[in-house]
Amino acid sequence: MQRKIRTVFMRGGTSRALFFREEDLPSDLEVRARVILAAYGSPDQYARQINGIGGATSTTSKVAIIGKGRRPDIDVNYTFGQVDITRPLIDGRGNCGNISGAVGPYAVDEGFVPVSEPITDVRFLNTNTNKAIVAHVPTRDGRFEEEGDFAIDGIPGTASKIVLDYLDPGGAVTGKLLPTGNVRDVLDVPGMGQIEVSIVDAANPCVFCRFEDFGLTGEEQPDQIDADPALLKRIEAVRAAAGVAAGIGKSPEEMTAKIPSVPKLAFVTQPKNYRRISGEICEAESVDLVAKIMSMGKMHRAYALTGAICTTIAAAVPGSVVREVLSPRGKDTGVVRLGHPSGLIELAGRVVKEGDSFRADKVSSTRTARRLMEGYVLVPEKLFAPPGAIDMVAEWLGSSGGAD
Repeated sequence: MQRKIRTVFMRGGTSRALFFREEDLPSDLEVRARVILAAYGSPDQYARQINGIGGATSTTSKVAIIGKGRRPDIDVNYTFGQVDITRPLIDGRGNCGNISGAVGPYAVDEGFVPVSEPITDVRFLNTNTNKAIVAHVPTRDGRFEEEGDFAIDGIPGTASKIVLDYLDPGGAVTGKLLPTGNVRDVLDVPGMGQIEVSIVDAANPCVFCRFEDFGLTGEEQPDQIDADPALLKRIEAVRAAAGVAAGIGKSPEEMTAKIPSVPKLAFVTQPKNYRRISGEICEAESVDLVAKIMSMGKMHRAYALTGAICTTIAAAVPGSVVREVLSPRGKDTGVVRLGHPSGLIELAGRVVKEGDSFRADKVSSTRTARRLMEGYVLVPEKLFAPPGAIDMVAEWLGSSGGAD
């Protein structure tokens, strides 16, 4: 026997997620994790998610849980989960900027906020990071207006432009913009030796490395990176070491086994000509830096939006690895045009000097979204049993899962 749960399947930016109302899911986090994993077809030892709706990639294995805001200044609460493909694990230690782009449209169409035209402002709280985001949502006839002439690289066609303001994004996971207290750190990584990095936490924590320190140029395609097991092992070793240095995990082994989503590891280099996934050449003059970012052990085909937010903030911090490669134009304007495998993304950010440290004031970005399907997802009834009642242990790490 199966139980049906109402859901909406949404695209936000370059990612997809099932959106659930909080009241439609079990309150116990272990049971909730079981149910969501089953909806996606995880865990799957074959890494295909054939037994669910997951797309067998990190960008298509995400979940959003929406509830009414519990503060006077917040319209809705939003909890994000990164659904693991092969393990019974949902990682909730950080947010997803792309899925954040669909929260406002969902809230409008589901009646969480009164609608004003042509723009409805939706103020929501990401419960993973306890950070507020304001979405400026195009609306018409009382609903989200999807049609428009705005395009983002990585998604075909055009749609309406959703502007997102990330308020005070610093210290989203670790509590500090610079988790180690340093603009640069030298990590001693087994199998890699010493490597200079910048660890920054804004929207999500990221560790920034130079392509060249891994023997790369920045022109490599994602498939080339993913096809090199030895390189992936070194990348994960650096990410895990940075996670320990930032206080996110207690050991590199715990970082790899239990905390795969943060910190994200990003490579940066100065502006240069490179070939996009589409085959088109991205000219050096059109970007302020070239960057690629890892997502759940694989190279992202575009660029994680929270990673782009963090990159923009890191670019504004004097002495960081990111600012080192930033174009003079980017340094002068505070607007960063980030060249990634699918094209470019432009963000504006502001960092304020406070004594001997820095504070990330705000980052603004743009996304598109689309409602793909609505209805019910079916989940085996047995998975709703209380914790310990069946032989399946599912974990929801680092998040309240939307609960108080």
